[in-house]
Amino acid sequence: MAGIAKERRLPPALPLATLIGRELRAGGSERPSLRYGHAGFAKRGEDYFLVKPDCLRVPGDTSTAFSVFAVFDGHNGVSAAVYSKEHLLEHVMSALPPDIGRDDWLQALPRALVAGFVKADIDFQRKGEVSGTTATLVVVDGFTVTVASVGDSRCILDTQGGEVQLLTVDHRLEENAEERERVTASGGEVGRLNLFGGQEVGPLRCWPGGLCLSRSIGDMDVGEFIVPIPHVKQVKLSNIGGRLIIASDGIWDALPSEAAAKACRGLPAELAAKLVVKQALKKSGLKDDTTCVVVDIIPSDYRLTSPQLSPKRNQSKFKSLLFGRRSHSSIGKLGGKSASFGSVEELFEEGSAMLEERLGRNLSLKATSAPLRCAICQVDQEPFESMMTEKGGSYCSSPCAPWGGPYLCLECRKKKDAMEGKRSSHSTACR
Repeated sequence: MAGIAKERRLPPALPLATLIGRELRAGGSERPSLRYGHAGFAKRGEDYFLVKPDCLRVPGDTSTAFSVFAVFDGHNGVSAAVYSKEHLLEHVMSALPPDIGRDDWLQALPRALVAGFVKADIDFQRKGEVSGTTATLVVVDGFTVTVASVGDSRCILDTQGGEVQLLTVDHRLEENAEERERVTASGGEVGRLNLFGGQEVGPLRCWPGGLCLSRSIGDMDVGEFIVPIPHVKQVKLSNIGGRLIIASDGIWDALPSEAAAKACRGLPAELAAKLVVKQALKKSGLKDDTTCVVVDIIPSDYRLTSPQLSPKRNQSKFKSLLFGRRSHSSIGKLGGKSASFGSVEELFEEGSAMLEERLGRNLSLKATSAPLRCAICQVDQEPFESMMTEKGGSYCSSPCAPWGGPYLCLECRKKKDAMEGKRSSHSTACR
């Protein structure tokens, strides 16, 4: 990517509940079926992926099902990638309010993703390990897709008409001017590797540490200006569905997004993932770990076993339905809703690295009653605890750095201030 457009929160054309209700009243199904596959080739063995197709918002209630897919590209060891695979989703789910309906749950999800990523970073750094990882986490609930990402792993959406949409932002210092400005404003230095004699080589990196990325989970040896706050984008697909391709940079350094999508059209998900990896290796060789997860979101009222079609014709129609090889006859048999083919409703997008902007002022807090619950780590505290000193130091909560966001516990406030360059997360002094 040569750069990014200014990130912004997009007001939905219609409220999410209205979009869902409109489809249900029209007889459409809000529950597509999913088919998925994954493939990879290891060079360093630091890539990990997550596939959880049968998650439930309400235990035991299958009508509340959603699915999660993720790719983690570790560096400086595998510890951060392994930890994120095992715990990131748990932290996100703990930040979601209980006992809310589906549309409220989806609207709360972007903020919960931010809280979950920051919580995962705090917990992993407690281990004292210097490993780090990218994280691209995708939540599929019906035709609504929510993607949160730090680093340079990427998720793209391939729609019916062959239009490819990027659902993530690459947090590479070389390509992202806004992130370079943020890192330097927070106290980091950005530059290339200096060889003996002053010659500069390689991509832009942040110092100390020499990391090429501006956002990740872990990397405690680099500096708090490398933040775990994800770019989040939420879209609602039309009832024709689409294909998601989630992959590490071993794929994207070799293949542009459009080339990866085009290369695997007409293939089922498992074969598609293998072909994307094969094409990347053919183009650039095995220079890095390569991991690819492909997810097909398929209208549930589509049946491959239609008695009017032979198995061979069914397979051809199935390929046409999702991957751009459509015919006039196949359009006519999908309920006549041709106006919605290929359309994608953008519900939300935000990439700011400021927690106050991401968590907002109106989370479900009981600010005037005890106990208070931290919006990041979900730990309850009595009000007076936030004013107490820690370990004999004088780091205060509210009086030192007042802010307009929701309540944060002492440790999470210190993390927030450190990420914004106001103090080290290990500082105990009020200033």
